[in-house]
Amino acid sequence: MNEEKVDVVLVEDDPNDAELIMRVFRKHNMVNKIVLLKDGAEALEFFFGSGSDDHPQVVLLDLKLPKVNGIEVLQRLKSDDRTKNIPVVVLTSSAENQDIKDAYKYGVNSYVTKPIRFEEFANAVAELRLYWLLLNQPSERQDSDKAKRRSGS
Repeated sequence: MNEEKVDVVLVEDDPNDAELIMRVFRKHNMVNKIVLLKDGAEALEFFFGSGSDDHPQVVLLDLKLPKVNGIEVLQRLKSDDRTKNIPVVVLTSSAENQDIKDAYKYGVNSYVTKPIRFEEFANAVAELRLYWLLLNQPSERQDSDKAKRRSGS
């Protein structure tokens, strides 16, 4: 079991977007640990691989991913009892109506389209950080998972 709690799982294949998101989180000193996964297959392995029990405060999920697309990752996360209560925010460049409908159909907690301008993108990420890591109250399941990790059980 990982002793250092994962705060954010970022599933993003674009290295520029990933770096910007991570830089915004570091700038605000609000995240102890961010795990960057570069495709949908890595995300599924992280959550469902052998012995994995990391339950982050939030998953930031791109949709247009190699290997396994974001909708499939979302569907798997929300259909499994071990992960269904983890908040998932789609953070994607797609504003396609079908992508938005599919994301909500499979249980996404929030859908955010990446702004094109750098400053707007950085502000959007900062607001996501504020809401999901500071203001949002986690589910009972996440609270009990955190307590178990702290007590070492």
